[in-house]
Amino acid sequence: MAPTEPSFVAAIPAADPAVARAHFAARLAFETDCADVHAALSSGNPDFVLLEVRGPGAYARGHVPGALNLPYRDMTEERLSIYPKDTLFVVYCAGPHCNGADRGALRLSELGRKVKLMLGGLTGWADEGFPLATGAEAGSL
Repeated sequence: MAPTEPSFVAAIPAADPAVARAHFAARLAFETDCADVHAALSSGNPDFVLLEVRGPGAYARGHVPGALNLPYRDMTEERLSIYPKDTLFVVYCAGPHCNGADRGALRLSELGRKVKLMLGGLTGWADEGFPLATGAEAGSL
């Protein structure tokens, strides 16, 4: 019997476990997911500030309850001065088709602020079946 070709999955060898650990630990330093954000918000005592980085009109049509609206274009040291320097911000936008969260995360890091991106954005939030808030106020879960 002739040897079979490896699958496309196995054709490129997996990383050494130590390298994989470093890679995935680094990713988690930059990202969080909708379920973890939901759990933290549901606790009533989240240890981060959740920022929706789309414009006010999009925010009013639907946003994560508890998220504050701060479009990435409006992020300035002056606007952020109400938060302690060590505040962790979690940013999101419409979803995987939108790079607003990346732009917001870049801007916050340029301003010397700690930041994580909520993977999936509003699309991921809805896919998880979590509720949305509407209007100009943050609302709550």
